[in-house]
Amino acid sequence: MKSIVAICSLVLLATAGAATVVDVSGIGNKKYTVQVSVSHPMFARCLQKNLELSGLFVVGSSGSIKVTGAPGAIRAEGAGKSLDAPTPFADDKSARFVARQLANAMCEAYGRQKGFALDKIVFLNRGKQPAKGVAVPGEICVCYPDGYDIRQLTSDAKMTVFPRWKNDGESIFYISDRNGAPQIWEMNTATGVRNRRWSFRGTPAGIAVSPDGSRVAAILSFQGNPELYILQGDRYVRLTNTPNASEGQPVWSPDGRQIAYVSNETRYPQIYVIDVATRQKRRLTSRGSQNVDPDWGRDGRIVYITRRGGAQVAVMNPASGDASAQLVSDVSHWEHPSWARDNRHVVANRDKALFVLDTLEGGDKPRQVFHADGNWISPCWVK
Repeated sequence: MKSIVAICSLVLLATAGAATVVDVSGIGNKKYTVQVSVSHPMFARCLQKNLELSGLFVVGSSGSIKVTGAPGAIRAEGAGKSLDAPTPFADDKSARFVARQLANAMCEAYGRQKGFALDKIVFLNRGKQPAKGVAVPGEICVCYPDGYDIRQLTSDAKMTVFPRWKNDGESIFYISDRNGAPQIWEMNTATGVRNRRWSFRGTPAGIAVSPDGSRVAAILSFQGNPELYILQGDRYVRLTNTPNASEGQPVWSPDGRQIAYVSNETRYPQIYVIDVATRQKRRLTSRGSQNVDPDWGRDGRIVYITRRGGAQVAVMNPASGDASAQLVSDVSHWEHPSWARDNRHVVANRDKALFVLDTLEGGDKPRQVFHADGNWISPCWVK
C-alpha cells in the first residue's frame, strides 16, 4: 500500500518419555535430531523441509527419532513416542499432504508446539505472466509454507491488493478493480468462486477480517479522507476521524475487541490501536521513522515493520507498545509480516521473495519459501 507506506492426526502409540535433544551449534535453541528413511523420495523431502521449518528438529543421517517405512506404513519413533502417518498415498501431491500431517503431529507430540505445515499462505505476484511475459498489477496465489503446490487463483491483469484470510481457512477477502473500480471481493480458494461484497466511491486502502468472520475492517475514503470503518452486511460504522491524516493496514485483535492500524496523523506512519466499542484510541509506536504492517498474533503480540536505519521485523506487546519491542530480523527490505499459528514464526517478503522467519531469540535464520521468477509480496498466513 504505497500511500500509507510513503506516509506511511496421526496416532499416538505411546506416552511421553524422556526426550533426547541436542544443542545445534549456531542455532541457539534445543532441537530433536531426526533420521528420515522413507522409501518415497517426495514424502521424505517434504517431511524434512516441514520439520526443519518448525524450528524444533534437525534432520540428518542419524537421530534420536527415526522415521521409517513405505507408503501406507510410515512411522516416527523415538524419544518415548511413536507416531504413525495417518493415511496411505498414491502420488507426489498426496504424499506431500500426508508428510505435512505427520510433521504437524511430531511438532505437537515432541515439541508441544502447534504445527503449521498445513496452514496455507496467500500472497500476490507482482511479476510477469509466464506465458506472455506481460507485467501484471498483482495476481493472487496460494501455497503451503514448504513452498510446494503453488496455485494462482486470479488471472485478471487488474489491480489486486490485500488478500486476507477468513476464519474458515478457505475463503479470502481482497480488493480488486476487475470491474473498473476498486471493490471488496470474497473468494473461495478451493473452488475459485468469488462474489463482490462491497463497492464504495474512492479507493479502499486496506481490509482485515474479524476473528469470527462476521465483520471486515476497511480503510475507505468515500466520505473524503481515508478513515477506518467496520463493514457488516449492509451496515458500516466509522471508527476514526482524522481529517488531516490517512489511515491504513487494519488488523483485528484475537478477541475481536480492538483494531490496530497505521496512521500518519503525527506526520510519520505509526501504529495505533482503537477499541471497537468505545472508539478510544492510543498510539503504540514512536521509535523509528516509520512503523507499519502490523499483524496481531493469537498470543496477543503484534509483529510489524520498523524503520531504524532500515526495515526490520519487530515484535511487541501492545499493552506496553514499542517500549517492549524486540527486533527479530536483520536490516533489509522486509515487508508485510504475518504470524503462524505457533506464535513463533512469521512469513514476510523481502527482495521479491517470501521468507519464513523464526522470532525466537537464537532461532533459525530466515528460510526462503520457494525460488521462482516473480515479485512475490504481501503474504498472509491462514490463522
